[in-house]
Amino acid sequence: MSFPPRYFELWDEMSVPGRWVLKQKDIDEHGKRVDPWLFDKGKAIHLAGRPILGISHPGIPLDFSLTELATPVVTERVVSLFQSLEFEKEVQFIPAQVEGRSEPYFILNVLQVIRCIDDARCEEVAYWTPEDGEPELVGKYQKVYGMKVDPARIGDTNICRPWGWTGAIIVTERIKLAMEGAGITGTRFREA
Repeated sequence: MSFPPRYFELWDEMSVPGRWVLKQKDIDEHGKRVDPWLFDKGKAIHLAGRPILGISHPGIPLDFSLTELATPVVTERVVSLFQSLEFEKEVQFIPAQVEGRSEPYFILNVLQVIRCIDDARCEEVAYWTPEDGEPELVGKYQKVYGMKVDPARIGDTNICRPWGWTGAIIVTERIKLAMEGAGITGTRFREA
């Protein structure tokens, strides 16, 4: 008997004692503006320079962190892990610079947005309507509580962002177990 695949929402573990908190600076190393909302579109990005990330709360660096805009920032350990899992076609690692740090960091750009949220299984969902006064958001999720995904809609994808709620990152159980097994710091998973 085979069991359906399990998926997890990947979050930043904020309860790590003494951890750092990163913030986006919206510029690159050459002082050129970088649109902070580029990194949740599910498309490859080509930048002339490395985006600059600031530290809004100094502390212990983590292998995985989310900025205030839910942009994932990772270390070379995460890059190597994804390469060993052969998931390079599903993600892009954009070199980034964390102010005051010499080691390399990367923005993890998830390359697929999939309409995979299973509204009926979520605790609560609501959509933007014309009455909300945000025409560019009409039809997208306004809130999603207790998110659940439909595995059939995700297919063979190992990592994606859900359409209409792209601040979230969905990963397979395989990625979850690999990150936990490698001791990647800063991650928290909730079954979706």
